[in-house]
Amino acid sequence: MEVNLVVEGLKFMMVGMGIVFTFLVLLVICMNLMSRAINRYFPEPNQATIPKESSRAEQLKKVAAIAGAIHHNKRG
Repeated sequence: MEVNLVVEGLKFMMVGMGIVFTFLVLLVICMNLMSRAINRYFPEPNQATIPKESSRAEQLKKVAAIAGAIHHNKRG
């Protein structure tokens, strides 16, 4: 009985590629199911609950604080 190593190698290659492909398909399916579950039970917050932009006065206070920190850092 003669064993053709090329044919045996091709068989092993196809089995290995089939296992990897099956694993990847199952991984994608599981990730989609988890994504759906998370979106269903933990939805994104509504726009009404997101805080609005800070007022002009608050923005100017932040700019002044940043400018003061930069000045202090460069001075010392």
